[in-house]
Amino acid sequence: MPGNVPGRAPRTAAPAARPDYRIEDLAHASGTTVRTIRAYQDRGLLPKPERRGRANVYGAEHLARLRQIGELLERGYTLASIKELLEAWDAGTGLGGVLGLVSEVDRPWSDERPARIGRADLIARFGGVADDGAIAEAVELGVLEPVTEPGAEEGGAAADAAEFLVPSPLELAAAAELYAAGVPLSAISGHLRELRGQVEHIAERFLEFTTEHVFHRYLDHPPTEDEATEAAGLVRRLRPLAQQTMDAELARAMRTLATRMVQRHLGDLPLPAALAGPATVTGPATVAGPGARDAGPPWASGVPDTVPVALPAGTVRSVRALVGARNTAAFIAAAAEREVRARTMDDLAAAGRRPRPHHEDDEGARS
Repeated sequence: MPGNVPGRAPRTAAPAARPDYRIEDLAHASGTTVRTIRAYQDRGLLPKPERRGRANVYGAEHLARLRQIGELLERGYTLASIKELLEAWDAGTGLGGVLGLVSEVDRPWSDERPARIGRADLIARFGGVADDGAIAEAVELGVLEPVTEPGAEEGGAAADAAEFLVPSPLELAAAAELYAAGVPLSAISGHLRELRGQVEHIAERFLEFTTEHVFHRYLDHPPTEDEATEAAGLVRRLRPLAQQTMDAELARAMRTLATRMVQRHLGDLPLPAALAGPATVTGPATVAGPGARDAGPPWASGVPDTVPVALPAGTVRSVRALVGARNTAAFIAAAAEREVRARTMDDLAAAGRRPRPHHEDDEGARS
């Protein structure tokens, strides 16, 4: 072989020298700064350097760790979460499963895709009059994100951007509908701030609930590769439950509270004379009529007795608009039954408050 001297043993390749770096050299090789390296050391993200005399010497493992940190920062991880990942790695846990778990949690919790909207289109959707204050507030709330074109001057106001990214087009569409219905932009943004605080509280409670009952067994120690993969699968399965539960409970609450509000306000409205004519509703009746049975509320039995009842047409129309034509008769019967029960309870309570007559037996008992 070339380089071998006849009569002598062949030369073997010398082991590669371990690269040594001063902190300035390490900063240059990793593309970071001395100040950043020292900050990482203070946070426990970098192993301690080797002390040689009066100098600190860094090696290839420090350079590899700095590159890992840089890649994780680019993926959106915080330094706190990076520290946890690296500690799991140092404890013998493969980063593949851990990164899969963190990626599953970090990815969007909605199938909605962001969109872009030009400044002119945005203004047109909200009445056609520019409101820089409202746009700036939308940017502050994250409803809009200004798009900076390459070469654009920095330092301009966010509201002056020619184009915006819309993280949630549905949220922007809801704001546009509310504005078209007459809600001022200031009221919409104020409502969003209040709603966001309440929703974040609900999200926090949901996370505490699932952590206590599902994920606690993965979080009290650095998870193994299999445990991290299993936890990521659970996150994937449970991900839609929060939104499904919120949708169902919001629908229930809106129906209950909106019905109650309409009842309260319609009860206070005077009916126009044109709507005051009689209307006949045949259905379960709360009024005793020929052949009526005393069998509790009329809707409690399979086939209740019915009698025709004359009601103002306006009342019937209002109830029909509230509960639908199919449920109108049952609703009126239930309302009447509730009133009858309330008056009966009032009569019983009044009877209990009447002074009892004095009897001789009572006098003897007191003596």
